[in-house]
Amino acid sequence: MDDNISTPFVPVSCDYYVTESTFGIPVFQWEPQSKVIHDINQWWADNAAQNIPSIITAYSLGKAQRVIHNVDHTIGPVYTHGAVHNVNKAILASGVPLKESELLSDQSKNEINRSLIVCPPGAADSAWSKKIKNHSLAMASGWMGLRGARRRRNADKGFILSDHADWKGLNKSIEWSGAHTVYVTHGYTDIFSKWLQEKGITSQTVETAYEGETLEPV
Repeated sequence: MDDNISTPFVPVSCDYYVTESTFGIPVFQWEPQSKVIHDINQWWADNAAQNIPSIITAYSLGKAQRVIHNVDHTIGPVYTHGAVHNVNKAILASGVPLKESELLSDQSKNEINRSLIVCPPGAADSAWSKKIKNHSLAMASGWMGLRGARRRRNADKGFILSDHADWKGLNKSIEWSGAHTVYVTHGYTDIFSKWLQEKGITSQTVETAYEGETLEPV
């Protein structure tokens, strides 16, 4: 999926293919980004009409910039948590264009009733967020595709937006590669590898060196 920031995925033919499988089960099937962004804009606009600050969580690298760059900035100002702000500075310094946002400071907290505030997931229930009175909280994550995920994180809204491939995307990328052997790592490895084997593709799982992301909404 083209996020309007990164270079779009280009399939390459190969014999051996290594894939992650974070969302490697059929329940995870993404809607077009335009639909998700429309829904985020609508939620934000509804809050702004009631002078309610809108906080949306997104990973500081990648997801946050995707939200900032694609939402409708005519609704109100866009502020960021310090972690997102620092990543934005590095991205802009590298020459990648990004729509304007501003670091949320103690001074600006008095002027945020119509704003969208982008922060990392860990800040959603922190002292930082508690200083923003009467806000509405949303989460942008592929894990919102799991039933009850939003409720477990005490969020008002959940938007299914992921930088990972969904079930169809994983299968399509393997089909495009033409690979006869696929190595599956990270996520639903056993399930996805077995699925490929049932389709006649030689597949095996590979232990992931980094397992910092759990199969829970974060």
